[in-house]
Amino acid sequence: MPIQLHLRIRVESSRRADFFAFLKRAIPVYERPGGIRIELVQDMNAPDRLIEVVHYADRATFDADQVRVETDPENIALLAEWRTLLAEPPIVEFYEVAEL
Repeated sequence: MPIQLHLRIRVESSRRADFFAFLKRAIPVYERPGGIRIELVQDMNAPDRLIEVVHYADRATFDADQVRVETDPENIALLAEWRTLLAEPPIVEFYEVAEL
């Protein structure tokens, strides 16, 4: 069953270009293992509020990526840089896609 990770973030307008440039570099690294797709959505009423949605093909892909995020030096460095671009700490939410 697919898993989604939602990272609710706020980026100051003065850092927006830096943030987008960062994502252009980081997304290929994040998606490299396969079974992972990154999507960015913006609040229509507050452009400084965004959600990074990480789509995982299944639970095994999600679990493997959590290990990679915690242990891979490249990912650790990217996450540290990502945090410097945020105006406040992110809100992290995990969802499992419900079957209807």
